[in-house]
Amino acid sequence: MNKKIALVTGGFTGESVISLKSAAVVERTIDRERYDVYKILIYPNDWHYMSASGEKIPVDLNDFSISLGDEKIKFDGVFNILHGSPGEDGKLAGYFDMLGIPYTTCDQLTSAITMNKGYTKALVQEIPELNVAKSLQLFENTVENLQKIESELVLPLFIKPNNGGSSIGMTKVKTWDDLPEALDKAFAEDKQVLVEEFVSGREFSIGIYKGRGEISVLPATEIVSSKEFFDYEAKYTPGVAEEITPGRMSDEEKSRVDRIVYKVYEKLNCKGAVRVDYFLQSETGKFYFIEINTVPGQTETSLISQQVRVAGKDVKEFYSELIEEMYS
Repeated sequence: MNKKIALVTGGFTGESVISLKSAAVVERTIDRERYDVYKILIYPNDWHYMSASGEKIPVDLNDFSISLGDEKIKFDGVFNILHGSPGEDGKLAGYFDMLGIPYTTCDQLTSAITMNKGYTKALVQEIPELNVAKSLQLFENTVENLQKIESELVLPLFIKPNNGGSSIGMTKVKTWDDLPEALDKAFAEDKQVLVEEFVSGREFSIGIYKGRGEISVLPATEIVSSKEFFDYEAKYTPGVAEEITPGRMSDEEKSRVDRIVYKVYEKLNCKGAVRVDYFLQSETGKFYFIEINTVPGQTETSLISQQVRVAGKDVKEFYSELIEEMYS
């Protein structure tokens, strides 16, 4: 008998549009000979399944089930493709843990920690060969914090919401005059803001996942953006950024990167597929950790999908590995 899998998508943030695109690809690609898939849309005060006839079926939040006619559908597991809150910040993970329903992504604690860029950097910075840019984590948008930034950090700077994704609310600041506006923009997205010094170098993104009981590192993607940085437009507008998979690295760089990101996955107790963004500094070639995404995109052109194919794997089988791993 096929396992009943809930494919959760939607969300409470601006990333919901990307989540829906990812879910459409997963829904189309997943192995239907092994799994019966039910796409569950999660929005504030509106969790539902849309039937084939277009009927909106509410989710029973007491046990995360749906009723189709006289049949009550309970799920054997959850394929989580909900970017941002509540799918990536631990809220859904905690809910599923209480119900005893397995899911494909990181547990509640890891999801909550990794959603916070500042906390994540504090945890990974002790990993050998890994570097982090000098930064300040702000909890208030005050004149005192503005002065603190100017006295402790050096331009140019990246200003970003500490718990955000898809580069929403992110700004590169080159002059002190631009700093207040950048802070306003970031604080409009989040109550915490990360201000970090710019690292000049080549930018990469690399997928790591656990399947069949083993952690595997995928080929890295090198990102060459025509913009100042890999912002929302560069990520989601065709032609704005060139994505080269596998990325151009020497054998030494590749083995070092693989070694570092494997340790990051272990250190943070990750589950399923995650994506680590990093720089190789121009002058030194040193590895600089940017951030980790625990619910990376799964659209046709997303970085993880590219990397899986370049690794010689079938995306359908990759999804099956993620599903089966959640039962181990």
